[in-house]
Amino acid sequence: MAEIKAEIEIIDGVDIEIKDNKITAKGKLGELIREFPAEKLKITKNDNTIILIVSSDKRKQRALLGTWRGHIQNMVNGVFEGFTYKLKIVYSHFPMTVKTQGDIILIENFLGERFPRKTKIIKNVSVDINGQEITVSGVDKESVSQTAANMEQVTRIRRLDPRVFQDGIYIIEKDGKEIN
Repeated sequence: MAEIKAEIEIIDGVDIEIKDNKITAKGKLGELIREFPAEKLKITKNDNTIILIVSSDKRKQRALLGTWRGHIQNMVNGVFEGFTYKLKIVYSHFPMTVKTQGDIILIENFLGERFPRKTKIIKNVSVDINGQEITVSGVDKESVSQTAANMEQVTRIRRLDPRVFQDGIYIIEKDGKEIN
């Protein structure tokens, strides 16, 4: 059986610590800690690179290597640059108001509903509401994207024609790339 390796470059200004398959990334924007299962993956660090080694070349092991490589790369990019998602508030007849209250986002008057819809802001994520645009940012890509997805999902319209009822909150930009 052949070993498969993957290398990740560490950006200047990011400190990486590896201890018992627990990776800690520290940068100018914050710190992320993540633990990876140890049975199939070996993680080492040489100067400015992280080396991931999988002991076999089976399809599942290669897929796992690629997934973990992506997670570690997102950790490095997150503590250095951060991640930003932009959402747009869309309504046609009933003016919807969106506001934050602690770690909860309140969406009031959605389609004229009397009770506000609520969704949580995942920890270490900041939400800024500016008119009809919402900016979600943070260092952990998974938390930022899940917070944005929660806002989009809570305003999903069921049992009505989506061509007519287009009200809601929609993701329009992921980390500087527009969504069409």
